[in-house]
Amino acid sequence: MNKKWFRIGMVSVFLLSVALRFWGLERFNTLVFDEVYFAKFGNNYLTHTPFFNAHPPLSQYIIGIGIWIGSHIPFWHDTVNGLTGSMRSPWTYRWLNALTGSFIPLVVAAIAYQLSYRRSFAMLAGLFTACDGIFLVESRYALSNIYIVIFGLLAHWFLLLALDNQNRRRSFWLVFAGITFGASVGTKWNGLWFLSGAYLIWITAWVIHLIHSFPNPKLFFTSPSLQEAGVRRQEAGGRSQEAGVRSQESGVSTYSPSSPTLREAKATSPSSQTPLQNLTQLNIFQMLFYLGIIPASIYSIIWIPHLQLDKTYGFIAVHQQILKFHLHLGGNSPNVHPYCAAWYKWPLMTRPMAYYYQTAERITEPLPVMGPPLPAGAGQVIYDVHAMGNPFLWWFGVAAMLFLIGMLVSQVVIFWVKEKRFSVPATLSVDTWIALYLVINYAANLLPWVEVTRCVFIYHYMCAVVFVFLAIAWFVDQCLRSYYQQLRVVGVTITFIILVAFIFWMPIYLGLPLSPNGYKLRMWFNSWI
Repeated sequence: MNKKWFRIGMVSVFLLSVALRFWGLERFNTLVFDEVYFAKFGNNYLTHTPFFNAHPPLSQYIIGIGIWIGSHIPFWHDTVNGLTGSMRSPWTYRWLNALTGSFIPLVVAAIAYQLSYRRSFAMLAGLFTACDGIFLVESRYALSNIYIVIFGLLAHWFLLLALDNQNRRRSFWLVFAGITFGASVGTKWNGLWFLSGAYLIWITAWVIHLIHSFPNPKLFFTSPSLQEAGVRRQEAGGRSQEAGVRSQESGVSTYSPSSPTLREAKATSPSSQTPLQNLTQLNIFQMLFYLGIIPASIYSIIWIPHLQLDKTYGFIAVHQQILKFHLHLGGNSPNVHPYCAAWYKWPLMTRPMAYYYQTAERITEPLPVMGPPLPAGAGQVIYDVHAMGNPFLWWFGVAAMLFLIGMLVSQVVIFWVKEKRFSVPATLSVDTWIALYLVINYAANLLPWVEVTRCVFIYHYMCAVVFVFLAIAWFVDQCLRSYYQQLRVVGVTITFIILVAFIFWMPIYLGLPLSPNGYKLRMWFNSWI
């Protein structure tokens, strides 16, 4: 894919995201789901009304800013309500979320490109992200999860840009990475998992580096022929640079520690380089300062306006109260909340949730926004906003993630059998680095929820599922770039199914009117209702 078509494609993805998020933004003149908290909290900052917030306040600041700006725009005020504590149009407390969410596909595409320098991979990653339902739903209402994700993703993109540069430019991007990591945690505490993913991939890179520079290789269960094998690997490594240049046309990715600097090599062999190969250029002091002290400082600064407004608790006390609130929220049981879903239910999307559900007798009636739905059988039109991902995107993505895990394990096993020692290959391809990055960050954003005992919901999976989108985009890109026609057909088929599924389930993302049969047609499992 050349640069021109890549730009056209990304602009098209962005325009699609904007159109879907802004269309009919004010249709439901009420507070949808957690807007009863976040929209009110954003308005409270404007009216100087003290309140207790069970999360860090950054997203509510942003929603408040959106309300203030939206209130000064002389249009889109056809409908108003006083549910936030002031007379506001729904558009005022939703538009900034819609705009922010529109950029998430672009950021995901930027990460994909920075990982591989492949435009096709980046294009697919952006497209698939734009075709997900839960990100579309979360972007259309005054909710906070969009901000955790975009700040966390921006931080990872800035980190990759830092690895792609040197000296002052590297420090510049590391500062921005630290700021955005702090902003992600300043939205909700689970934004911390984005930061933990960055540390884990850095530690992994150092472990791989130290294994091959360890002064006593025999400790790693080497065979007697290790020294001779090591000499052969060094000789092969010296030839890998030349092979990497020749592999540009063939798509074969190679890497050697003796390769030229990353920026020089990109000019000759972009397919054989990734900034992840430079992770060991960051020492522990840089990590602790840029990705430790700076995020902690930003997080602390974020709290200042809230603590000045509500002086009931100080900085330490307010965190104790937040922790107490979450610990007493109840377990993962329908008795606590009908849509409670433990972490292991998220990847296969067995329990999505309805943010809004109303019925009407005729489509010509005004949109129902208040009161309970009509009795069963009386409503001939159903308006449902379902916080649900694109099923096939999520299911294919989980399969792609398992494929990446299998690929990594198989490489270690094959190397173990071949070299008669437990270690890892000294030369890691770009795709191996990408697999490590995606698997580690996916695990970092999912596995901490294993120990969480409070009631959790499917939207808590959003921080992890973006790496699933990258995984399926990588897999499809590999298929489309394959020499085998069968694999190219597989890639096209997967892409087509994902696009069709997004269109098919779009009515329950946008809350479009559906007949009872149309609604049942989209609720494939009883657990979805």
